[in-house]
Amino acid sequence: MTEHPTSHEGRQPLAARSQERTRPRQEASAASAVPQPSVPSVPTPAAAQATVPSAAPPQDPVGAARREGDRLRFVGAATRRIARGIDLDEIVLGLCRATVPTFSDAILVYLRDPLPVGDERPVSPFVLRLRRTDRLRLTDEDTDGGGTVGSGIALSESESGQVSVLDPQTEVMPAAQLCEVASGGALSEVLRGVRPVFGDSAAARAALPELLGGEMTVPGGRRAILAPLRGRRRVIGAAVFLRRPDRPAFEPNDLLVAAQLATHTALGIDKAVLYGREAYIADELQRTMLPEGLPQPTGVRLASRYLPAAETARVGGDWYDAIPLPGSRVALVVGDVMGHSMTSAAIMGQLRTTAQTLAGLDLPPQEVLHHLDEQAQRLGTDRMATCLYAVYDPVSHRITIANAGHPPPILLHLGGRAEVLRVPPGAPIGVGGVDFEAVELDAPAGATLLLYTDGLVESRLRDVWTGIEQLRERLAATAQLTGPDHSPPLEALCDDVLDVLGPGDRDDDIALLAARFDGIAPSDVAYWFLEPEDAAPGRARRLARRALSRWGLEELSDSVELLISEVVTNAVRYAERPVTLRLLRTDVLRCEVGDDSPQLPRQRRARDTDEGGRGLFLVNRLARRWGATRLSTGKVVWFEISTRP
Repeated sequence: MTEHPTSHEGRQPLAARSQERTRPRQEASAASAVPQPSVPSVPTPAAAQATVPSAAPPQDPVGAARREGDRLRFVGAATRRIARGIDLDEIVLGLCRATVPTFSDAILVYLRDPLPVGDERPVSPFVLRLRRTDRLRLTDEDTDGGGTVGSGIALSESESGQVSVLDPQTEVMPAAQLCEVASGGALSEVLRGVRPVFGDSAAARAALPELLGGEMTVPGGRRAILAPLRGRRRVIGAAVFLRRPDRPAFEPNDLLVAAQLATHTALGIDKAVLYGREAYIADELQRTMLPEGLPQPTGVRLASRYLPAAETARVGGDWYDAIPLPGSRVALVVGDVMGHSMTSAAIMGQLRTTAQTLAGLDLPPQEVLHHLDEQAQRLGTDRMATCLYAVYDPVSHRITIANAGHPPPILLHLGGRAEVLRVPPGAPIGVGGVDFEAVELDAPAGATLLLYTDGLVESRLRDVWTGIEQLRERLAATAQLTGPDHSPPLEALCDDVLDVLGPGDRDDDIALLAARFDGIAPSDVAYWFLEPEDAAPGRARRLARRALSRWGLEELSDSVELLISEVVTNAVRYAERPVTLRLLRTDVLRCEVGDDSPQLPRQRRARDTDEGGRGLFLVNRLARRWGATRLSTGKVVWFEISTRP
């Protein structure tokens, strides 16, 4: 990477400062590095004293001591600036901004490609790549107060891809972007030696052409320093510090400065690479613990959003889920484990898995929360979480909700009225010894239910209830814009909510689950009870045929009657109480057969001599989808057939 110098009066050596006062300031061109000013200098007894002064006569002990003090202050400020970086670009830019133009007029930073992480063995061959940072935006901190960047050396990129250092007083010096370090070569020996060397040393004269390319012209004399970048375990790159011919050459003590800068940069790069790997693992962990996609249950449309609290806290304990249930119902879940850590995420994953298992048993919402509470207590004494569990039935247009210390849901009615639902708050999961209460409410068609975590409504500037009221008002205002007969688009509604309340001063995760209730009209539902007797399959076929005729789906009669006959025959074989048969007409035709036997059917391959065992094989071949779910009262076997040819 190449860095532009900037002109800063009072920071360069005295010999170069008079020229810099007369050089016009101009914005640096796009290049392989962004020109940056140095760290603000520490005041010295002489106001014009440079931060890294040039050599002085040896008979001036006071001046020598002052220069040494300035040098130490510069190294301290530069290393602090480098240490502030978190990612790779920030570390490299920290080095460039701290050294140009105070210590050098340009800098080239080469890093190993790829960079090894931790104890990983580096891949062969040993390749160094020039680090490009020219596309990063400048801030006021990077300028000298006037919003512009002083220019001394400009940088450009040729059509061949080479990066060039343009010295206005000399000539173009192209630098190669890739360098393969030959084992046993001159560059390899310098990098293995760890200590920086002057550009006019024998080792550097042999190593620099290998690193920079044969066409690169390095300023003569001691105007270049080649410094290896050594991390905790191995060499990870190299830095080349360059000074213009009109500026005093580097001193021997400047090798110590370059060594300090290189060491702190290399350790910072190690840290950034490890942080990047941990951030990737955290992102993957969070992604695997949240649903990859939402189901598409009958009679309800779903949308969701998740935002972590900050880039430094990628893993949290917020979660949401939507779980299809028998009878075309769907369970809607949102929860929040206290804390922001891997532990919180792990607990969240266990509670979410437990909730899915309990939902599969079709337990009432209050029972689900009771078992989640027991599970949280088994995980530890301080494993607390809030959770809201709701079950929506599109046939009855009702929703049953139980709450464990979570913010209440908001129901947005068709026409624009937003209502905070009155749900008993309950105690958080993990407290133990508390009963949870469920309430059953109307869920009219066209309404939208919003479940969320407290990160959406609570911040440093407002409490939870103030945020809930603001959310309710925002939802109402958004819905009124769409008119009384239409609901706002679900995805756009989620984005609108986050734009208003999510970013900014929030310091917690946000999980959001929105459900638009379409419901299933009574005219699209057919329901019967069948006695568990031999005549039940025939009666089921006749009832289904009449319903299909009423719906204008006679073309499906043959396949539907065949599948219903097989499933009802299976149910009658094991049932002791009446068998239920229900047909639902939506975008597909869904058939559900329930009985009181908990044993789930299993598909098997019948032998040629078997009289039975082919029922589920037919269902699997002819149905669009099928499945079986165990209930507290037995089971339900269902299948779906497309209504479109």
